[in-house]
Amino acid sequence: MKSTLRTRGALLTAVSALAVTLSACGSSTSSDNTASADTGSSASSSAAQSSAMPASGQPFGPGCSAVPTEGPGSFAGMSTAPVATAASANPALSTLVQAVQAAGLVDSLNSAQDITVLAPANSAFEAVPPDALNGLLADTAQLTAVLTHHVLQGRLTPEQLPGTHKTLNNDEVTIQGSGENFTIDGTVTKTQATVVCGNVQTANATVYIIDQVLAPTAG
Repeated sequence: MKSTLRTRGALLTAVSALAVTLSACGSSTSSDNTASADTGSSASSSAAQSSAMPASGQPFGPGCSAVPTEGPGSFAGMSTAPVATAASANPALSTLVQAVQAAGLVDSLNSAQDITVLAPANSAFEAVPPDALNGLLADTAQLTAVLTHHVLQGRLTPEQLPGTHKTLNNDEVTIQGSGENFTIDGTVTKTQATVVCGNVQTANATVYIIDQVLAPTAG
């Protein structure tokens, strides 16, 4: 009887030791798998961040530093307002806003659905000779043609931006580039335009701020 009890005790001790060993191995394997998953996740994240394409919905470009970080003129503030109202709160677009008001296009732009606006920054208007700029601002028909030439049909993402697009002036604009680098020929100053702050969202439009004023080709 005593021999049988000793045998059972030895078996119980062996089983307990085996269970502890298996538990330790399982814990180690789980930790290793978790570490591997974390490493893979970090690598994937790094690869995504190094991509040439900007993150969806995120503004890009050196000119974005001129946009306020808070308030109605910030990216967050502009995203909730229609495009003309949003631009009026952004000091980098004050000259464009004056031109839109002079042409009587505020309501038209605010009520338009799903458009893309190539918005000349203040520096773009400063590059136009003063006499030419004053003459443009005084000629409503010509000013309207110029401004609507900067408005494209459809709300274009950065991936969709390259190519030839129809404008609200019933002519076309051709955009070249990829990633965060886009250029446009056909400007008032004959100097190639560059997107300096792109993928800016408003309630009804996607805005790409450019450093030159484009010249219409229709009519």
